[in-house]
Amino acid sequence: IGNPFYTEIILGAQDAAAEAGYTLLLTDARESGVREREALERALTAVDGLVLATSRMSDSAIRALAKQRPVVVLNRAVADVPSVISDNPDGVRQAVAHLAEKGHRDITYLAGPEASWADGTRWRSLRELAPGSRRLGPYAPTVKGGAEAAADFARQPSGAVLAYNDAMAIGLIRRLTALGARVPGDVSVVGFDNIEAADLVTPALTTVAAPLRAMGRTAVTNVLAIANGAVPHTTEPMVLPSRLVVRRSTAQRRRNSTSPAWGTTNASGSSRRTEDGSR
Repeated sequence: IGNPFYTEIILGAQDAAAEAGYTLLLTDARESGVREREALERALTAVDGLVLATSRMSDSAIRALAKQRPVVVLNRAVADVPSVISDNPDGVRQAVAHLAEKGHRDITYLAGPEASWADGTRWRSLRELAPGSRRLGPYAPTVKGGAEAAADFARQPSGAVLAYNDAMAIGLIRRLTALGARVPGDVSVVGFDNIEAADLVTPALTTVAAPLRAMGRTAVTNVLAIANGAVPHTTEPMVLPSRLVVRRSTAQRRRNSTSPAWGTTNASGSSRRTEDGSR
């Protein structure tokens, strides 16, 4: 819960629970599927339903849990279990279109946790829309994780970066700036989630905004409806819209730019190859 991504989700969930006369019990698994399962086993007899936000448990474990209590999964699609997700493919599409308008064709994706469903969805969507994209990571979905990614990126830079989340994007920007790179002069950066800090960092971060508070509210409303006898809809996840928020971390591509951070001339349309063969 230290990740700002969860703040709005929790507020939306808490509002919906309070309005229905319920109390919200919160547990933090810290990206561990084992810790998550242990916490849920302890809480199971004390709750009427479960909302799993970015769960790291396997699909089969979640389906087994759904046989014991009403379950709604957030930010992940699980077959046969009600799910609420943001429109990741459309969010990536908006980001790629924005970068393309700025002249960027080579995009580096900074990957988040390997077990993250959203991470896989965003990377697949990026590869479909921009086949020459490359992937760095995985990294921790934190400011520190983004800072660690900066060293790898500086060794093989591109004109634009799409980060798994805003925290990583902020860490990347801070570290690249310390290395002497100019954002967005040398590299344009786009994040995901539109957390509050995205508008406070310098430069302010362009990001794909997810309706986080609405997701939390919708998940609790649905799990309470199931607990009170409603038939769960499990065929397709409920998809909430994403939108691109354009700020100052993206700019027109410079055909040739020299940055002290990489020590060479970086042409965003260069033919440099990555390990997977993409340009």
